[in-house]
Amino acid sequence: MSKKILVITGSPRKKGNSFAMTDAFIKAAEAKGHTVTRFDAAFKKVGGCRACETCFSTGKACTFDDDFNAIAPAILEADVIVFTMPVYWYSIPAQIKGVIDRIYSLVVGGKDISGKECALICCCEEADESVMDGVRIPMERMCALNKWDMVGEVLVPGVLNVGDIGKTDGCARAAALAEAV
Repeated sequence: MSKKILVITGSPRKKGNSFAMTDAFIKAAEAKGHTVTRFDAAFKKVGGCRACETCFSTGKACTFDDDFNAIAPAILEADVIVFTMPVYWYSIPAQIKGVIDRIYSLVVGGKDISGKECALICCCEEADESVMDGVRIPMERMCALNKWDMVGEVLVPGVLNVGDIGKTDGCARAAALAEAV
């Protein structure tokens, strides 16, 4: 069955390691017949949530009109949301955190976002996989809160420089993740 997959990236390095895994996932997902929409958060203007709770009062997800309002309909329509990012200072990069925080507008706006599948593709410089806990745990909790099914995680430690991912099985694992959605 074909699904609508939304891939939200959080890296500013177009040729970086998380982008390489993202590209491998998208290629495999499209080969399976899924429709994939990609939103590269680092190249968009998305501010953080201001907790004004005026969501959808203007007909848009957020009253502060930026690129989040362009992605909000895709979040609502998606069957699967895949977040891809590197670890920045043991946490979620700011480039994608604004998008994650602004999902709150869909909840406040009374939109039913439950029942989606979610996946995480993440990499970090350090060799210790627990370094990714600052990304993995918040993502898993967000899924639980929104009643999303976390269908898979690809966590790849030990990659920093462009191309390092090629020394791992990260791209193969990201492509295999397309089988889980």
